[in-house]
Amino acid sequence: MIRFVSLLALTLVLGHAMPASAQDAALGEKVFLKCKACHQIGEGARNGVGPNLNGLIGRKSGSVEGYSYSEANKTSGLTWDEETFREYIKNPKVKIPGTKMVFAGIAKDEEIDNLIAYFKTFAADGKKL
Repeated sequence: MIRFVSLLALTLVLGHAMPASAQDAALGEKVFLKCKACHQIGEGARNGVGPNLNGLIGRKSGSVEGYSYSEANKTSGLTWDEETFREYIKNPKVKIPGTKMVFAGIAKDEEIDNLIAYFKTFAADGKKL
Protein backbone atom coordinates (compact mmCIF):
# COMPACT_ATOMS: atom_id res chain seq x y z
CA MET A 1 0.00 0.00 0.00
CA ILE A 2 2.83 2.40 0.84
CA ARG A 3 4.42 1.74 -2.56
CA PHE A 4 1.12 2.48 -4.31
CA VAL A 5 0.72 5.77 -2.41
CA SER A 6 4.33 6.72 -3.18
CA LEU A 7 3.87 5.91 -6.85
CA LEU A 8 0.64 7.88 -6.95
CA ALA A 9 2.30 10.87 -5.26
CA LEU A 10 5.22 10.72 -7.71
CA THR A 11 2.83 10.56 -10.66
CA LEU A 12 0.94 13.61 -9.40
CA VAL A 13 4.14 15.60 -8.82
CA LEU A 14 5.54 14.74 -12.25
CA GLY A 15 2.20 15.42 -13.86
CA HIS A 16 2.23 18.97 -12.53
CA ALA A 17 5.85 19.52 -13.49
CA MET A 18 5.25 18.57 -17.13
CA PRO A 19 3.81 21.18 -19.47
CA ALA A 20 0.31 20.42 -20.70
CA SER A 21 0.71 21.95 -24.14
CA ALA A 22 0.55 19.06 -26.56
CA GLN A 23 -0.24 20.03 -30.11
CA ASP A 24 -3.82 19.33 -31.19
CA ALA A 25 -4.50 19.32 -34.93
CA ALA A 26 -8.30 19.38 -34.45
CA LEU A 27 -8.01 22.59 -32.43
CA GLY A 28 -5.52 23.87 -35.02
CA GLU A 29 -8.16 23.46 -37.71
CA LYS A 30 -10.32 25.87 -35.72
CA VAL A 31 -7.43 28.33 -35.38
CA PHE A 32 -6.96 28.09 -39.16
CA LEU A 33 -10.30 29.88 -39.55
CA LYS A 34 -8.29 33.06 -38.80
CA CYS A 35 -6.13 32.29 -41.85
CA LYS A 36 -8.80 30.98 -44.19
CA ALA A 37 -9.80 34.34 -45.66
CA CYS A 38 -6.43 34.49 -47.44
CA HIS A 39 -4.98 30.95 -47.41
CA GLN A 40 -6.08 27.46 -48.43
CA ILE A 41 -4.72 24.07 -47.39
CA GLY A 42 -5.52 20.51 -48.42
CA GLU A 43 -6.21 18.74 -51.69
CA GLY A 44 -7.14 21.22 -54.39
CA ALA A 45 -5.81 24.19 -52.38
CA ARG A 46 -4.98 27.17 -54.56
CA ASN A 47 -3.18 30.41 -54.08
CA GLY A 48 -5.48 33.28 -53.22
CA VAL A 49 -4.70 36.52 -51.45
CA GLY A 50 -1.94 34.44 -49.83
CA PRO A 51 -0.15 31.29 -51.02
CA ASN A 52 -1.54 27.84 -50.27
CA LEU A 53 -0.10 26.39 -47.09
CA ASN A 54 0.38 22.77 -48.11
CA GLY A 55 3.75 21.51 -46.90
CA LEU A 56 4.46 24.79 -45.12
CA ILE A 57 6.70 23.33 -42.40
CA GLY A 58 10.04 22.69 -44.12
CA ARG A 59 9.33 24.92 -47.12
CA LYS A 60 11.45 27.93 -48.13
CA SER A 61 9.76 31.32 -47.85
CA GLY A 62 8.63 32.75 -51.16
CA SER A 63 8.67 29.43 -53.00
CA VAL A 64 5.08 28.45 -53.85
CA GLU A 65 4.73 28.13 -57.61
CA GLY A 66 2.43 30.74 -59.14
CA TYR A 67 2.16 33.03 -56.13
CA SER A 68 3.34 36.64 -56.43
CA TYR A 69 5.39 37.22 -53.27
CA SER A 70 6.78 40.47 -51.96
CA GLU A 71 10.49 40.94 -52.57
CA ALA A 72 10.93 40.72 -48.78
CA ASN A 73 9.51 37.20 -48.67
CA LYS A 74 11.39 36.02 -51.76
CA THR A 75 14.73 37.21 -50.41
CA SER A 76 14.25 36.51 -46.68
CA GLY A 77 16.25 33.27 -46.81
CA LEU A 78 13.88 31.74 -44.27
CA THR A 79 12.78 28.13 -44.14
CA TRP A 80 9.49 27.59 -42.35
CA ASP A 81 10.45 25.39 -39.44
CA GLU A 82 8.33 25.50 -36.29
CA GLU A 83 10.42 28.14 -34.51
CA THR A 84 10.55 30.48 -37.51
CA PHE A 85 6.82 30.15 -38.12
CA ARG A 86 6.08 30.85 -34.44
CA GLU A 87 8.07 34.09 -34.60
CA TYR A 88 6.48 35.08 -37.89
CA ILE A 89 2.84 34.39 -37.05
CA LYS A 90 3.08 36.39 -33.81
CA ASN A 91 3.90 39.51 -35.83
CA PRO A 92 4.55 38.99 -39.55
CA LYS A 93 5.74 42.52 -40.29
CA VAL A 94 8.40 42.34 -37.57
CA LYS A 95 9.78 38.96 -38.72
CA ILE A 96 9.78 39.91 -42.42
CA PRO A 97 9.74 43.69 -42.80
CA GLY A 98 8.17 44.47 -46.17
CA THR A 99 5.93 41.40 -46.29
CA LYS A 100 2.60 42.06 -47.93
CA MET A 101 0.81 39.88 -45.39
CA VAL A 102 -1.61 42.14 -43.54
CA PHE A 103 -2.43 40.14 -40.46
CA ALA A 104 -2.13 41.29 -36.85
CA GLY A 105 -0.77 37.91 -35.78
CA ILE A 106 -1.65 35.18 -33.30
CA ALA A 107 -0.45 35.91 -29.78
CA LYS A 108 -1.32 32.70 -27.92
CA ASP A 109 1.40 30.03 -28.00
CA GLU A 110 -1.17 27.25 -27.57
CA GLU A 111 -3.07 28.41 -30.67
CA ILE A 112 0.18 28.51 -32.65
CA ASP A 113 1.12 25.01 -31.44
CA ASN A 114 -2.25 23.70 -32.58
CA LEU A 115 -2.06 25.51 -35.91
CA ILE A 116 1.35 23.95 -36.59
CA ALA A 117 -0.05 20.52 -35.70
CA TYR A 118 -2.84 21.10 -38.23
CA PHE A 119 -0.38 22.17 -40.95
CA LYS A 120 1.67 19.04 -40.32
CA THR A 121 -1.31 16.84 -41.20
CA PHE A 122 -0.93 17.84 -44.88
CA ALA A 123 1.77 16.81 -47.35
CA ALA A 124 3.14 19.26 -49.91
CA ASP A 125 0.58 17.93 -52.43
CA GLY A 126 -2.26 18.65 -50.00
CA LYS A 127 -3.01 15.03 -49.17
CA LYS A 128 -3.67 14.14 -45.54
CA LEU A 129 -0.80 12.35 -43.85
